[in-house]
Amino acid sequence: MDKLQTAATVLIVPGLREHVAEHWQTLLEARLSKVRSVPPLETDKLDCAARVRAIQHELEQIDGPVILVAHSAGVLMVAHWAATHSHPIKGALLAAPPDLAAQWPQNYPSPQTLRTHGWDPLPKGALPFRSIVAASTDDHLASFDAAKRLALDWEAELINLGDVGHLNPASGYGPWPQAEALILDLDR
Repeated sequence: MDKLQTAATVLIVPGLREHVAEHWQTLLEARLSKVRSVPPLETDKLDCAARVRAIQHELEQIDGPVILVAHSAGVLMVAHWAATHSHPIKGALLAAPPDLAAQWPQNYPSPQTLRTHGWDPLPKGALPFRSIVAASTDDHLASFDAAKRLALDWEAELINLGDVGHLNPASGYGPWPQAEALILDLDR
């Protein structure tokens, strides 16, 4: 299998999930030639500040420009990171951002739990690098309108993915070929 060549190093920023072999980010990581991934936290898994420190730690290991590829809560981690840190970021693909004001299913953290752990309020204002928000029209963690508001707040491009749920294996998605094209667009 040929590896996808990029000039920038891609840093994968997963959401709150543990490692999932069939997830599009895991599959994408295997296809890239220059890639790192933010590892899952072992303790205090909902601590937003610890997640931001983990992103910063990985970035400190990379020389040169970076493209961030975040999914779900990883998108929120990137917003928090960008509000307090800097690094030569070439661009960011921000897929399926959750809505902190939405009512999520029972197996997800409550809005109060997320607030307690530093996720809310979410930083607003333009992200300091080119960003693409890719959102679904039937995501159970965020309406398309909520994702559109985030894209406007961050001055990011918005891509309507259609009915892809939360763009994860539970929604029937493993590989996401469009991600590669979006990364190459950010890398130009």
